[in-house]
Amino acid sequence: MEGIDLVRKEGLEPTCLSALEPKSSASTNSATFAGRRIITEKGSPDFPEAARFPRYNPENSSPSVTLLAADHYENFPVASLLLPARMRAPIEAIYAFARGADDIADEGDLTDEERLGGLETYLRALDAIEAGHGPGGAFERIARAVREHGLPVALLRDLIDAFKQDVVKKRYATFDELLDYSRRSANPVGRLVLHVFGRSDAGSFTQSDNICSALQLINFWQDVALDWEKGRVYIPQEDLERFAVTESDIANTAVHSQWRELMAFECSRARGMLDAGAPLGRSLPGRLGLEIRATVGGGATILDEIDRVGGDVFRHRPVLKKMDWIKIIARSILKTGARPQPHEPGSDPR
Repeated sequence: MEGIDLVRKEGLEPTCLSALEPKSSASTNSATFAGRRIITEKGSPDFPEAARFPRYNPENSSPSVTLLAADHYENFPVASLLLPARMRAPIEAIYAFARGADDIADEGDLTDEERLGGLETYLRALDAIEAGHGPGGAFERIARAVREHGLPVALLRDLIDAFKQDVVKKRYATFDELLDYSRRSANPVGRLVLHVFGRSDAGSFTQSDNICSALQLINFWQDVALDWEKGRVYIPQEDLERFAVTESDIANTAVHSQWRELMAFECSRARGMLDAGAPLGRSLPGRLGLEIRATVGGGATILDEIDRVGGDVFRHRPVLKKMDWIKIIARSILKTGARPQPHEPGSDPR
């Protein structure tokens, strides 16, 4: 299983379903699946040197450069070997678009004004795509995916809107506010992937949204310390107050009974959302269903680990190792039953 060999040995980083990934703290966090890079070891035609890039690309954070995703490692494979070969290019394009914009919003030493200006470049590219014009540069890949698969540009705009929010909004008063952010930062990726696979019914979208939002929340809970270093607190203020936890507790990495109760509460909510979306992995045929089951399994494993350490994500940030993924994928395969579900007429299982 080649995909397993490329599993990233770090924590969960949702952005969602297949290319889906939210990364640490932000969106794209959008989730990806079982263990492959956005670009292979040999690079890609667009970025032949990509395999030598670090996880973070300074180039992506320059508002004057349109280079999109490079060699980001994720806990869940992007365009992994589990997916049909013909579907990898559009899924890579979706992920590259999301991760490149997310880097501008979240990484490097840019000022807020520079970050917002860089994200405007993405919006102008979407304007061109909607008008039927070539956006130029690395945006041609997402333009091709939009044309060939009828991807709703509004979903791509939602991603940019969420990333712009990350630049200026550092606290969330209520859980509903956080869900609204997840609706734009994570859920669009899942819906876009479903569009690539020709699945656009309301039920599938709802289940996908539950999975993607859950993965986004899990990402927040595992990365409380990392987000604090960036001046961000994604735990809703109403929850901090409810459990008598202060931001000073976060700053001091205090793990007392109130903190443990808070984390147990947040993990329980995320688990409920994962469970609500899980039927999607059983209703979709073939490899996509397997990818989704593996993604849900990965998220649940991270929650189990947070529970196991009593919510102490400061000293024990959850990590999914190679053996974890082997178990997760094995369980995901077994959940298909005695034989794989049939493919829709005209679909290519390869």
